[in-house]
Amino acid sequence: MDCVRQLYKESGIRGIYKGTGLTLMRDIPASGMYFMTYEWLKHILTPEGKSPGDLNVLSVLFAGGMAGIFNWAVAIPPDVLKSRFQTAPEGKYPNGFRDVLRELIREEGIGSLYKGFTAVMLRAFPANAACFLGFEMAMKFLNWVAPGL
Repeated sequence: MDCVRQLYKESGIRGIYKGTGLTLMRDIPASGMYFMTYEWLKHILTPEGKSPGDLNVLSVLFAGGMAGIFNWAVAIPPDVLKSRFQTAPEGKYPNGFRDVLRELIREEGIGSLYKGFTAVMLRAFPANAACFLGFEMAMKFLNWVAPGL
């Protein structure tokens, strides 16, 4: 709450929501890629005549891990822009992400949009593999506890 108070005092309501548009620019396409990749890989990995719900643990881990990789491949550039914008001093980028993008490419080149790529990708596979395995296990449990609900 102290952080919210300070942001509000410094920049008003806009300060609290600084970077929301950039967050949406990152999350909407990245989430689409995330879930599309997971469902597509589950479909590809499902043996003929079987249901995706019957996939073994390794297949679920692979599909979930790859979904995380594809998610972040799409999300990294807007995430870099968002982070730069949110941490910049007030007024540095009056035209929002366009100013951030221009400055970043001019000073550091197009590759700067992929800062942190290696660290993000190393984390993406195991974190998302575990996430989707947990999701699938929870769904199996809930379907067992309350079938047909």
